[in-house]
Amino acid sequence: MAKLIALTPCAGLLPIVHGGVEVTEVLPERLMSVVPYSGQSKATSAKLKTQVGAGLSAVNRRSGAVTWFGHGTWVVAGDVALEGLAAVTDQSDAWAVVQISGAGVEEILGRLVPVDLRLQVFKKNHVAKTMVGHMSVTITRTGADVFEIMVMRSMAQTLVHDLDVAMRSMAAR
Repeated sequence: MAKLIALTPCAGLLPIVHGGVEVTEVLPERLMSVVPYSGQSKATSAKLKTQVGAGLSAVNRRSGAVTWFGHGTWVVAGDVALEGLAAVTDQSDAWAVVQISGAGVEEILGRLVPVDLRLQVFKKNHVAKTMVGHMSVTITRTGADVFEIMVMRSMAQTLVHDLDVAMRSMAAR
């Protein structure tokens, strides 16, 4: 009988470090997609506040464990119970989440992302649905020189490769 071994999306790929910039895997315990039913956004937000400490964030923002995910959808890091208020689906195994941090991270991401990620424009807890190369991603600034990138699990290896190439290129300068 085959023995199954659970692997993270970036197993064996991370961490990588070049020129003071590091990419590591983030392993949220649970990621839940939340889509409030019509007319239930305020009630959903209030319920989330009691369950995870933050309500529905503004568009293009993160508030605590709640990240705007586009088109009336939020991703919540943690378990939620929103019966009658919102459609909730477990997305925990669907996404690869990485953190890239260090001096020069904006320049590295600038080679891959068609969004202005400079701190004076893209502040802490700002969120963008954008592209890294040909991959659709969600990028969140979590600190002055720190970003979190979410990509579909099947694209984890490609994301890590693209980040690695950009990091090596910048480090070689």
